[in-house]
Amino acid sequence: MAPKTLSRRRPPSKRRPQRKRASAWVRLKRAARRHPYVFKALRFGMLATIWGTIVLGGAVVYFISRVPDPLLATLDNRPPNVTILAADGAVLAERGLRRGHIRVDVLPDHLIKAVMATEDRRFYSHFGIDPVGLARASYRNLTAGTVVEGGSTITQQLAKNLFLKPERTMVRKLEELIYAVWLEQRFTKDEILELYLNRVYFGGGTYGVEAAARHYFDRSARDVSLPQSAMLAGLLKAPSRYAPTRSVKAASARAEVVLDNMVDAGFLTGAQADAAGQQTLALRAKGDDTGYPYAVDWVAELLPEYVGEHDGALIVDTTIDARLQRASQEQLRKLLDGEGRALHAGEGAVVVLDPATGAVKALVGGRSYKASPYDRALKARRQPGSAFKPFVYLTALEAGYTPDSIAYDGPVNIGGWQPKNYTNDYKGKVTLRYSMAHSLNTVAVKLTSQVGPQRVMQTAQRLGIRSELHAQPSIALGTGEVTLLELAGAYAPFANGGMRVLPHVITRIRNGDGKVLYQRRKSSTGQVVALHNVGAMNDMLNSALVRGTGKRAAIPGHVAGGKTGTTQNSRDAWFVGYTAHYVAGVWIGNDDNTRMKKVTGGTLPASLWHDIMLYAHQDKAPLPLPGTRGPRPSQDTIAARLPFGAQADNSKSAGQDRPFYQRVFGFLGGG
Repeated sequence: MAPKTLSRRRPPSKRRPQRKRASAWVRLKRAARRHPYVFKALRFGMLATIWGTIVLGGAVVYFISRVPDPLLATLDNRPPNVTILAADGAVLAERGLRRGHIRVDVLPDHLIKAVMATEDRRFYSHFGIDPVGLARASYRNLTAGTVVEGGSTITQQLAKNLFLKPERTMVRKLEELIYAVWLEQRFTKDEILELYLNRVYFGGGTYGVEAAARHYFDRSARDVSLPQSAMLAGLLKAPSRYAPTRSVKAASARAEVVLDNMVDAGFLTGAQADAAGQQTLALRAKGDDTGYPYAVDWVAELLPEYVGEHDGALIVDTTIDARLQRASQEQLRKLLDGEGRALHAGEGAVVVLDPATGAVKALVGGRSYKASPYDRALKARRQPGSAFKPFVYLTALEAGYTPDSIAYDGPVNIGGWQPKNYTNDYKGKVTLRYSMAHSLNTVAVKLTSQVGPQRVMQTAQRLGIRSELHAQPSIALGTGEVTLLELAGAYAPFANGGMRVLPHVITRIRNGDGKVLYQRRKSSTGQVVALHNVGAMNDMLNSALVRGTGKRAAIPGHVAGGKTGTTQNSRDAWFVGYTAHYVAGVWIGNDDNTRMKKVTGGTLPASLWHDIMLYAHQDKAPLPLPGTRGPRPSQDTIAARLPFGAQADNSKSAGQDRPFYQRVFGFLGGG
């Protein structure tokens, strides 16, 4: 019998008790002991989520509690005007902040689609926030490396316009998103679009599409054409940059972009967009014969910069002399309708400044505001021609030359460039005074070559030229484009003793209760030209009026200085000059850059400058120009001061073997 196998199984009384399965909490604690860092991170994440939810919820409740009743947004309760006053307190204009609330259902379909194609193509399909649009904008901005497209919906823009300040912060953006969703719950899509179009800024001091249409086209928004609708929609991105009163070219180019957007969105065919692009914008505006509208437009454009989108009445004190403004407009129109018509001179602009402060006393942007509200005094950049030469000669003076320094007027060749004088002849040896008075191109070019184009450019910028210039030899002949306002402002240091001024038109802004919201304080940026050089410049620039190209500008009884300017083929003609009382600049030309018939700075512009300044000085006592002293010398005295008795206008003058640009007998007050 086989032996029994021993069993490993213990008797019941000897078995170990079976362990109970640990609870989930116990297992979690054991795991936490084994992996402490992992569980600390998990716990922190859970707490952060809980508290983040609480904070976000609280923020939502807080922001919603601050939302005004959106129904109040439908009430256009702001006062209808800004009162703009002349320097003597007379009312220049009352400019409406808005011009009536217009219903969206009476607006042209192409206007609505132009706005949607440019600002928010998915407007009717999102809930106030467009995730698809945000993603698309983020991708395009990322690939472009800069911000080329925004992701804000029309509802978000309305929320910002109604409830928020313009600062860019995360809190403000969160508020904008919450308010946008809130607006979508309280209004229909059409109501939101209507509110938006009646409140958004369209440039030129206008809020709302109706005010903008009447301002730019002199018609109701319900009657605008397709290209006009495209222009209005294009303004929404950057109203100040694309306003046609600032740049017709920029406004037209932006309208083309909007038409392309409409094609991309399926709102237009390519043929329809091409046909619209061939139509003119037909810019027109309500105007009058006072000459005020151009200056008033400038004031209106500046208001958002100074006080933002103010909700109350505004009273704006300006520097404008109402009588001088009116007279300047009348004289410009009279000249262009008379002598200018036969010479194919279609447009012009005038600026008159106080040289001591830079205060703009008159600003005329064109012959007729109603025909064209585009401001050529402020916005048009044109080549100043020889009117730029004072900056060349000032640079030479600062390098050691004097009005009596000798230059040789003869052929010039700089790398194949061979500039000639307007008269196509040469005078030989001349003084700098003579060359300035008679606007000799060759001398200005040689001076620029001697002192360096870079220094000439820096001199112009130091005196107040802000437009982009080029440091090339041709800068001597004014080939860089500038505005009339900045050029006139840059002449002010010659009239005030060497102080640079900042041209301005607003001195004070008050609300309806009289509280001052803005007060101008600083008028000068300090001394930019030494007094002895101011005197030397006044010596030379006075010669231009006494015996040079600017004779027609001379004012009986008043000492003045100034310079003519004419660009190639008489496309632009300028005269900028000054007395101790006023600086004034005149430009004559054509918007399409077509040539005039032998119009130079010494003809129509000098005559107009004379007429305007004669009116401005009728109650002014004669004063000498800064840096000059004593009575003007006679012609014999001037001749005696030239080297070896040479005559300034004699190309056969003695001493031709003397060095180029010889410096002789520094003199202030002669010539």
